[in-house]
Amino acid sequence: MSKVHRVAVLVGSLRQASINRKLALALAELAPPSLQLEIVEIGDLPLYNEDTDVAPYPAAYQRFREQVGAADALLFVTPEYNRSIPAPMKNAIDVGSRPYGKSAFSGKPGAVLSASPGAIGGFGANHHLRQCLVFLDVPVLQQPEAYLGGAGSFFDEQGVLSDSIKPFLQKFIDAYAGWVAKHAA
Repeated sequence: MSKVHRVAVLVGSLRQASINRKLALALAELAPPSLQLEIVEIGDLPLYNEDTDVAPYPAAYQRFREQVGAADALLFVTPEYNRSIPAPMKNAIDVGSRPYGKSAFSGKPGAVLSASPGAIGGFGANHHLRQCLVFLDVPVLQQPEAYLGGAGSFFDEQGVLSDSIKPFLQKFIDAYAGWVAKHAA
C-alpha cells in the first residue's frame, strides 16, 4: 500500500463563488488515492506584522502554520490580480514563512495552478508565486504548466466541471501526485 500524502491547498481568491476554489475542489475529486487534498483557509489571517508575531502568536497565524506544517505537500490555486498574486496569498506566504528560519513551507513539494477568465490564465501570478516558492525552498512541479485562460467557462450553472477542462486537470493532478511521491520527505 502506498503512502497517502496530505496536501495543503491554498486558494488565492476569497470570493464565495471563486473559480479557483471550484478548481481546487475539482482537483481534490480527481486526485489519485495517494493524495489527500485539504483547503487551508487564508481569509482570516491578519496582515503580517512582525511586531505582533511574538509568543503567544496570533491564533490565526498559529492555526495556519500548524495546518501547513502538518502537510506533506503544497498546492497553490490562484487568480491573478494586477499581473501578480492576490494580497491574501502573499500574506499567507509571509505568515507561513515566519518566524525566520522556521518556515512551514520549507522542503515541501509544491505545484501552482493559476486560472483567470482572461486569455493568459494568470501567467503573471503563476510566475510571481513560483519566484516566492524558490526562496522558500519549495520544489515546484515544472510540467505541465497550468495557466488556465477562459476559466469562466469551466463550470456550468450548477457548478459541474466541464468535460473540456477535465482531461487537463487530470493530467495535472496525476503529474503532481508523481512529483509529491518523488519529493515528499
